Amino acid sequence: MGKNIPKVGIIVGSESDLELLKKTERQLKKFGINYDIAVASAHRTPQKVEEYARLAEKKYDLIIAAAGMAAALPGVVAAHTTLPVIGLPIHSPALSGHDALFAIVQMPPGVPVATVAIDGAKNAAVLAAQILALKFPNLAAKLKKLKKELSGS
Repeated sequence: MGKNIPKVGIIVGSESDLELLKKTERQLKKFGINYDIAVASAHRTPQKVEEYARLAEKKYDLIIAAAGMAAALPGVVAAHTTLPVIGLPIHSPALSGHDALFAIVQMPPGVPVATVAIDGAKNAAVLAAQILALKFPNLAAKLKKLKKELSGS
């Protein structure tokens, strides 16, 4: 990883949720942000999640953690790293993703997780770029361009 190229780690709790993350991937590519994706469950493979989070600081500038239902993944990741973690709650049939949203935003003091809307995959990438722009100024121009496009001007 080059020093001037940011890298985001994306971790998702289930392979079935990878389709939603295509929106995140597309937006990160537009910003020129490198990323990779790992599948690990806070409930089914907790050791894998802990190892991922502990090693993340050597590989990434920021983490996006996507999970549905009980959505413990973003909080578990945040508990094991000092990197910013963006939680992406994923819609599930039982409670329409509200369970995931509440699980992610209700973090204890000292373990924050920034959170986007349910299925807000594109916004997870935009928020990542906004945070990373503090360290990588070249992203600011790309964000301004996006905002201009959104306003229709």
